[in-house]
Formats: sequence, structure tokens, C-alpha cells
Amino acid sequence: MRLHTMTWMEVDAYLKEQNGIIVPIGSTEQHGPIGLIGTDSICPEVIADRAAETLGCIVGPTISVGMAQHHLAFAGSIALRPSTLILVIRDYVLSLARNGFERFYFLNGHGGNIATISAAFSEIHAEKSLNPGWERPHVRCKLANWFGFESIRSLSRELYGDREGSHATPSEVAVTQFAYPGHIKSVAMDPAPPRPRAFLDADDYRSIHPDGRIGADSFLATPEAGGRLVAASAASVVDDYTAFMKEA
Repeated sequence: MRLHTMTWMEVDAYLKEQNGIIVPIGSTEQHGPIGLIGTDSICPEVIADRAAETLGCIVGPTISVGMAQHHLAFAGSIALRPSTLILVIRDYVLSLARNGFERFYFLNGHGGNIATISAAFSEIHAEKSLNPGWERPHVRCKLANWFGFESIRSLSRELYGDREGSHATPSEVAVTQFAYPGHIKSVAMDPAPPRPRAFLDADDYRSIHPDGRIGADSFLATPEAGGRLVAASAASVVDDYTAFMKEA
């Protein structure tokens, strides 16, 4: 169930039975010569929808712009400052908490968001700590990365070995190919060189990764592999979300 295809009365009825929601969160940034700019948002959104079919839970609107300043030297990338993203997450959660949502399961598709999401959770929990009379004391947030489950790490190793890399990976490109088969791209490219060092700002990133990839052979992706990755990650989300909802 997508929140934005429901009426307020349907949401009200849902909250009489459940208080959890999955929030896909990603980024809008370059993903190499064949990766879609929306890759990091598409992946968690597609996986969240698949998991929600089993869970019977609501999937909230995707937060599709993230902390991606290091990609801004590539056309089409959009970034929020960490402080801005923290406020977006905080207001998203507190808006829904006002009417009864309590458990917020953030399914993330962008490694650059992790620190900022964690900081946003700290801001949310500080609302209660600094205001003992706060009317929404049971709000709890959890972060999961769709690519971080052991099921995905194992499958990625099976499919791509040491050519997975860390950005514009064949795994994430494969998921988008499965989700949007009409938008599969094909560009001749060489195997990606290894990562020489950590990058700093956007211009530094592009100087050491000129086509946008980081050690990743994106051209190995196939929509068939993407289907396997979606199924594996969604199954892991079902287990993880179920455990989260049962936490005391």
C-alpha cells in the first residue's frame, strides 16, 4: 500500500490495526555511464513495495533527494545539505506521528545518507528527552540498507565477485533494469579501475572517478539478476521489519 494512493480515512482505519510504515529513502545522483540518476531511490522503493505486499503495511512517499554533494560535478545530480536532510526526516516522522504512526522503518539506498539519517533519528529522540511531556513518546525509528543484508552481499558475490565495487554497482543497476526494463542503457566501457583513495568534494570525486563509477563493472548487470536481488532483499526486509514491530 502506498500512502499517496490512500485516503485519510483509509489511513485512519489502518492505524487502528497497525502503527508502522516503511519509508524508502535514497538520492538523485549520477550512477556512471549506464546507471539511472534515480537508482538510489528506485531500488529501496521497488523493494519496499515488494515487502509490503507480504507485510500488509504502508509504504510512505520516497525521500528521493539525499546527501550527495560529492556527485555534483556530474550533470543531473541534486544534493541536500546534511542539515537540510535532517530537518526533512524529522518533519516527515513527526508529521505522521501526530496521528498515530509510531514505528518508522527507513529503507535506504544510498550509503552517503547513513550518517545523516542516524543524526536525524537522534534529533527526533531528543524531542522526547528535552520535552518530558511530549505527547508522542513511543516513536521509534530504524535504518536498514537494502544492499546491506547478508542475503544481498552473498548474492552479489555470487553474481559479480570482486567486480561489484562501491558505486554504480552492477547489483543496483540490475535492480533498476528489472524495475524499468524500458530504460536499460548500453554504453561501451572498460572495467573500472580500483579506487585510488578517498574523495573530498565534488570536483575531487570527478577527478579520480571520471566516469562516475567506483570500482564497479556496471555492464555486468542484467534485469534477471535484478529480479533475484529484489526478491532476496524484500524477503530480508520482511523479516527485519517484522522483528522491529515486535520489539518491546
